[in-house]
Amino acid sequence: MALAGVSRLVRDAFGDRILRQAKQAVMLDIEMIEHRECFIPQILVTEFLWEIERRAKDANLGLLAAPHLSMKSYGRWGAYVLAADSLGEALARAASSLSCHSTGDRMQMTIEGLVARISFITATRGRRGYLHVAIGTAAVVLSVLRAYLGAGFLPYRIELDVSRPPSGTPFEDTFLCPVVFDAPAVSVCIDVGLLTHAARASAPSSLITIEDVTRAQSDPLGVSSYLGVVVSHIRAQVEAGGLSIDSTARAMGTSVRTLQRSLRRDNGVDFRELANVVRLRRAEELLRGTSVSITQIAMDFGYSSPANFSRAFRKGCGLAPHEYRQKLLTK
Repeated sequence: MALAGVSRLVRDAFGDRILRQAKQAVMLDIEMIEHRECFIPQILVTEFLWEIERRAKDANLGLLAAPHLSMKSYGRWGAYVLAADSLGEALARAASSLSCHSTGDRMQMTIEGLVARISFITATRGRRGYLHVAIGTAAVVLSVLRAYLGAGFLPYRIELDVSRPPSGTPFEDTFLCPVVFDAPAVSVCIDVGLLTHAARASAPSSLITIEDVTRAQSDPLGVSSYLGVVVSHIRAQVEAGGLSIDSTARAMGTSVRTLQRSLRRDNGVDFRELANVVRLRRAEELLRGTSVSITQIAMDFGYSSPANFSRAFRKGCGLAPHEYRQKLLTK
């Protein structure tokens, strides 16, 4: 959900062709899942943003997106962070629960005299496309501050861990504050006294816990292991209506051969087996929790016919799809 709204912005700014080409390049229709709580490897995010920059020949994507990015679009995790009673608690919640949103990232706050520095170090720093991630990270942190301090709040300064561009003016025009480059992390610096500022009247309900957030990642594998990340990305592809080993390998930053070898060596499975299990699990969810037709499910999963889907489902579940649904109705 970190990319929520980006596809529409790209279409409006650069045209549908650029967006379509970028989605094809990363072999995942991100637009289909950007409002769902799907796990997307960070490599794929940076590649997607870089593809847009490369094809549009415009390095300002991050600056265009920054005013539209908000913690409010981050699903249960965003709601949990913004349900804190004070700004300081919200930032502490974000740091302690960050692993529920992403892997390999770190967030911390340091106090230097009267200045609080909220810092974020991402796992994709240095990769092509990272400039847009850095800008977006600063924008989201700023959105948390403004949720407590008001829409017009401006920090002392923003620090970005990217090389100094030819001109920093577009950055300062976007953030309306001084912007420092070549910093050790993405940081937003504010008056330390603001950390005790209470939540505004429009804050989300406080009836949300960290358990609510972790339930959004209910797969027992989680995303802390190589296999868990692969399975999570397969699920995202299924949600987006397309599935391929090439897309998964690219998202993992490796080759198809290395991906297959790792899965067989470390987990004793191959990609096709994993894909079938994930699709079967998703099919069970749709048959159990929706009234979507079996024909539509088969089409969405890429089967050539409902009959082929039924055979695959029976092989994995022991029942045909219509039998599975009928059994649920009799319970």
